[in-house]
This record gives sequence, structure tokens and C-alpha cells, in this order.
Amino acid sequence: MSAETPAPTVPTVPAASRKAQVARDLADVPHAPGAPKPDAILVAEDVTRTFGGMTAVDVDHVEVQRGAITALIGPNGAGKTTLFNLLTGFDRPNTGTWSFEGRSLGRVPAGKVARAGMVRTFQLTKALSRMTVIENMRLGATHQPGENLLTALVPPLWRSREAEITAQAEELLARFKLLEKKDDFAGSLSGGQRKLLEMARALMTKPTMVMLDEPMAGVNPALTQSLLGHIQALRDEGTTVLFVEHDMHMVRHISDWVVVMAEGRIVAEGPPETVMQNQAVVDAYLGAHHDTDLGDDSLLTDDVAEQLEAEALVEKEQR
Repeated sequence: MSAETPAPTVPTVPAASRKAQVARDLADVPHAPGAPKPDAILVAEDVTRTFGGMTAVDVDHVEVQRGAITALIGPNGAGKTTLFNLLTGFDRPNTGTWSFEGRSLGRVPAGKVARAGMVRTFQLTKALSRMTVIENMRLGATHQPGENLLTALVPPLWRSREAEITAQAEELLARFKLLEKKDDFAGSLSGGQRKLLEMARALMTKPTMVMLDEPMAGVNPALTQSLLGHIQALRDEGTTVLFVEHDMHMVRHISDWVVVMAEGRIVAEGPPETVMQNQAVVDAYLGAHHDTDLGDDSLLTDDVAEQLEAEALVEKEQR
């Protein structure tokens, strides 16, 4: 698909039917690293990235199913965010190729990747603090004639498009319950509201696939359920979602498929209920604590979640 070609319109399908269809599509996929998918929207081969003598990413093969919510999990330092950066053009690999909807995106700049229909958010939000919420939203839109210096000098050439962009932005802000904040500076928003703003801004490009890097990090419980609902709504509307997350309870709750990384490699794949029982996953997260059941909700929300949060705080302090 051309970078300038708008994404095809997705037929309206009830949410329950969409979720059930994804489950049927993935029912016969092997629960093994690099498993082929029946309708892969993203395919990556032999992707490696080294920093000095350390190998951060060493992915032989991975595929992402179209229309599904896929979680990318693993302990800190597993290479998840680095893989995101490579696939979206924010970093360059040492080796590797990948395609999105059949189009090669290897070494394609981040802006062109987004225009091709694959957008991402960041673990640390990138809202422009000294611009208003609505101005941040407008920045996310494509095909803006006013960005051209000569066109910008002739208002009739860009005013109609700006009105369309503003209407789209306000519609998304209303959906994310941020419309009343549209004239506030983005820097005045809470951490959770900035996460919502970043997700809403990503949707300004009308993407085919959204990649979310730790969407729940730093979000208070009051907004967590809202973010979960928005992620599920994306899937129900036909958008593919790939997200990095440490909260195992959330992963089990909304994921259709889970890919596990450890030490830069894909070590397991499968439905959440199966992956949580995989010994390679238990080893990657808990080392010698092999008796801990990652499928036990009480452990996921208390012991495991606390351990992962502690690791995240240590990693942040080290940065």
C-alpha cells in the first residue's frame, strides 16, 4: 500500500464478534517462537541490534496477526523497546528485514513509517508541553498543505484542511474525554491524561496498526480502566494493536496473543493463558522461583506486579 493511500474502511462488526473472530483465526497457530500467522500484517526476519559488545535484539522471526491485540512482554532489558524503535524507524538495525502489509519498511524513516499506517507511542510521553492539547493533536495529522512555506502564505489553500483536522481532533478528544482540556497546555495534564493524549494523537493519522510502549506506566488506577477500554476499542474497530506491558494482569485481560522476549530473543508465543504457564516465561521473569504460577491472578496483581514495578523503578534510576 502506498504511503499516501488511506487505509481501507473497516466494516462495522460487533465487539464480541471481532474478539471471537480473532480467537478463531489464532486457534490453530502453534504455540512456539516465530509461529506463522494466518493473516500477518507485520513480519520481521533476522533482526539484530548490538550496542558495543551487547546484543540488545536478536529476533530470528516474528509475525503479528492483523486485527489482534498482541502483547510483547519480558523482563527489563529484554529488548522490547529497542525492537519497537527498530520497527518504527527510530533506530537502525545491524541486520534484518521487516515488512508491513507486504511493504518493506527496513531503514525507512520514522515519518514515512507512520504515513504507511504503523504508528507508535512512547514509554515516556512526547507531548509538547508548551503547546495546547488541540495543537498537539493537529501536529499528528497528515496531508497538511499549510506546512509548505509557499502554500502557507495563501490561507484559502489550507484553511479547509485545517478545519477538517480540527474537527477530527475534537472528535478524538471527546472520545478520550479530553475535549474540555483542548485549550489547556499539554504540560498541565496529569501523567495519565498525557498517555490518553498521546494515544489520541497517534490516531490522527488513521493508522492500520498502533504500537503502544507501556501504556499503563505511571497511570493511576482511575485512568487504567479507561486506557484498557480504548485499547480494546481499537481492536474492535479493526485496528491491529501491539503493546509492551509489564502488568501481567492487564496482559491476560485484553491480549489475544502474547510474544515473550528475554535477552533480546523471542522465547515463547501463544494465548495469554498458555504463555503464563510456559517454563521459559517463568524462568525469564522469576529466575529460580519456579513454583510461582504466572497464571494465578492473585500473584500477578500482587507479588509479580510488585517485583516488576520495583525493577522498573531501578531501571529508571539507572537511566
